[in-house]
Amino acid sequence: MSPSRPLRVGVQIAPQHATYAQLRDCVARLEDMGVDIIFNWDHFFPLSGDPDGLHFEAWTMLAAMAEQTSRVEFGPLVNCNSYRNPDLQADMARTIDHISARDGVGRFIFGTGSGWKQKDYDEYGYEFGTAGSRLDALAEDLPRIRARWDRLNPAPTRRIPILIGGGGERKTLKIVAEHADIWHSFADPETLVHKLGVLRTWCAEVGRDPDEIELSTGVSVRGLGSGKIAVLEQQYELGVRLMQASVSGPAFDYEPVTALLAWRDSAGV
Repeated sequence: MSPSRPLRVGVQIAPQHATYAQLRDCVARLEDMGVDIIFNWDHFFPLSGDPDGLHFEAWTMLAAMAEQTSRVEFGPLVNCNSYRNPDLQADMARTIDHISARDGVGRFIFGTGSGWKQKDYDEYGYEFGTAGSRLDALAEDLPRIRARWDRLNPAPTRRIPILIGGGGERKTLKIVAEHADIWHSFADPETLVHKLGVLRTWCAEVGRDPDEIELSTGVSVRGLGSGKIAVLEQQYELGVRLMQASVSGPAFDYEPVTALLAWRDSAGV
């Protein structure tokens, strides 16, 4: 939560309602615009619009993104821990890290969470369980993922950053305190003050310096988060240094991204 971090702009490309060619062009445009990070999401069906509309799988798209881009960092916002064995997740992330490497350093961010969309589970044959059981599995699997990274040959090109999404106070924020390099939420400023207090408490309990954790928030993402400058400035003052907008096909609206980039580049932040 260190205020010394630079402000970064991320954009989540919803892999829905567009052809792959359109999604590939969107990635290229966002990198050219100057965004810092490009995300997708790990679902199997659209989250808005026609629930059975066009949709693409996250990790294969991320591998293509690794090869296509040269500057931006990228990753899933967020991977669903339930869909893949943790050691396989680690190996996939390590491989994509190498695909993305420029001058020997990869650009992959391992964004992850416990999963929530029951249709994904039902349609693909995964056990849905409960929110608590899925979070318990995430807490159990993250050390396995780190351990697998330490054993893979070749090793990742860098210490792959882990981003964890969610704001649950009993389990999620404890997992953030234990494992996250980046914590992502959609908290408004008032809620964020409270959540940060909870996170600091968990950090103290597990022996973690909270300043090691970068704060991230969604900005006008499918009705979540606010793109109002006054709200962004409040979040910035609270330590948020990664602001994430979103775009979705078939008509990609880049205006919120342009506004966010202009704010990032302004003298005030």
